Amino acid sequence: MSNLLPVGLFNKKKLSVLAASALVCTLAFPLITPLAQADALPQLTQLIKDNRDAVVHISVEIDNQAASNAATESFSLPDGQELPKELEKFFRNMPRGTPQPHDTQAMGSGFIISQDGYVVTNNHVVENASKIKVTLNDKRELTAKVIGKDKYSDIALLKVEATGLPTVRLGDSDGLEVGQWVVAIGAPFGLDHSATQGIVSALSRSLPDGTYVPFIQTDVAVNPGNSGGPLFDLNGNVVGVNSQIYSRSGGYMGISFAIPVNLVKNITEQLKTAGVVNRGWLGVQIQNLDQELANSFSMAKPQGALVASVQPASPADKAGVQAGDIIVGFNNTEVNSADHLPLLVGTTGIGSTVPLKVLRAGAEKTLNVTIEKLADKNAGETQELAQNSTAGTGALGLAVAGLTDQERKEANIGTDGVVVREVRADSPASRAGLEAGDVIISVNNAGIKSPEELKSIVDKAPTDKPLAMLIQRDDQKRFIAVGRS
Repeated sequence: MSNLLPVGLFNKKKLSVLAASALVCTLAFPLITPLAQADALPQLTQLIKDNRDAVVHISVEIDNQAASNAATESFSLPDGQELPKELEKFFRNMPRGTPQPHDTQAMGSGFIISQDGYVVTNNHVVENASKIKVTLNDKRELTAKVIGKDKYSDIALLKVEATGLPTVRLGDSDGLEVGQWVVAIGAPFGLDHSATQGIVSALSRSLPDGTYVPFIQTDVAVNPGNSGGPLFDLNGNVVGVNSQIYSRSGGYMGISFAIPVNLVKNITEQLKTAGVVNRGWLGVQIQNLDQELANSFSMAKPQGALVASVQPASPADKAGVQAGDIIVGFNNTEVNSADHLPLLVGTTGIGSTVPLKVLRAGAEKTLNVTIEKLADKNAGETQELAQNSTAGTGALGLAVAGLTDQERKEANIGTDGVVVREVRADSPASRAGLEAGDVIISVNNAGIKSPEELKSIVDKAPTDKPLAMLIQRDDQKRFIAVGRS
C-alpha cells in the first residue's frame, strides 16, 4: 500500500477555468521576480563544504553498571528498540517503559577544535562510556579518551591521537540576535554530516534541567544524534553546541536548544588545563519575583533575584547580604531574574571581589563580595525558583503558635519564627499556598518572634499592597506575596 496521499481530483474543465483566472491575476498584479526572492535566502553550500570535515560522529559503548546505578528506569522506543541513556533527555516527555538492562550503544556528534585532536561534545553523550569512537568525514575511526566533562554545562572535552586535523572556528555568541540565520551539522539518527538551517528564536533561555546555561533557542531541525554537534552562523563560526530539543514525540517539533559558544570556550579551557570546572559560589538561596511579590516590595515590575536566605559564613554573608534583598546587579551586569544570577556567579573567577547591587527597603545599595569556590554539596542549593502564590493571622486565615526549642533546633532557625498550625479554607493564606507546618520567619522584612508580633505587624501594614512573607518549608526558605482579601 502506498504512503502517498492524493491532493485532489484532476478535472480538465475546471483546470481551464483556473488557468483563465490565473491569467487575469497575472495581468492585474506586478510580476514578482523569483531571483529577488532567492537572493534574500542564505547560501549555505560553501559554509557546509568548509566545515563538514571538522564535524565528527561519536559512537559510545555504555558502562552498563554505571548506567544502572545512575537510574533505575529506562525509556523504550515505540517499536520496542532500546533507547541509549544518553538520549533520554530528548524523550523526557514520552511514557516510560519497563527497565532495559542492555543499553550498550549510544551516538552523538562533536566537532574538532584543534589540529592535534581535541573534540567538543555533550557530557550526556559520553556519560558512563566505557569506549568512545570518533568517526571523521573521511571515514577514519579514532578511539577517543575523555579529558574532562562537566554535567552542569553539559560539555565534555575528548582527545584523539592524530595531527593535522580539520578544525572549526569558534565565534562570539554574545553577538547573536533573534532572527539571525544559523546552521547545524551533525548525525541525527546516525545519518552522518546532515545539515539543517533555521533562525535564532530566543536568547538566554533558562531550562529546568539543573544546568548553568543560558540556552540559545532555535528552530533548526535537531534530532537524537545531533547532540554535541556545532551550530554555525552564516560566517562559518561556531556559535553554539546543540544540546536539547523540546518534544512530545521524541523527534523534532520546531524547538531546539544550543549551549552558547562563549560558555563552551570557558568550560573547555578549564577541562583542558585541569580536567574539572571550578565555579564561583555566592551562598544565597534565591527566587524570581512575580508581579504580586514586586508590589509587596514597592517595585514597578518584577526584576532581579530575591534573596530568600543567606548561608552562614558564605561570601554573601560576609559581604552583608540579607534575606529580603533583591539582587539587581552583579559585577556591573544587570540581573534580570533569578535564572540569570547563577551563571554570572558561576563564571566569575575564584577569589575575585566584585560589586553586588541590591535593593533593600526600596533603596539601592552596593556591596563588595569575594567569590569562593562552589563545592558539589552546594550545587543543588544555589537556586530556589519562585512559585506563583500569595499568603497571612486572623483576617488572613491563619492559626499560628510559637516554636519550642526542639522545633527551632529541628528547623535550624534562630530566634525568629512562628509555626502555622492551621490554614482556613478559601482564605488569603490558603490562596497563597501556606500549609500547616510552615514557619513564618518575617513579614515585610520584620522578624517575627511570636504570634502576637505577627498580628501586630500584619495589622499595621498598608492594606493596598501584598505582604512580603518569608517562610520556611522542608528546610527551604522562600518569599511569598500575601494578599489581604
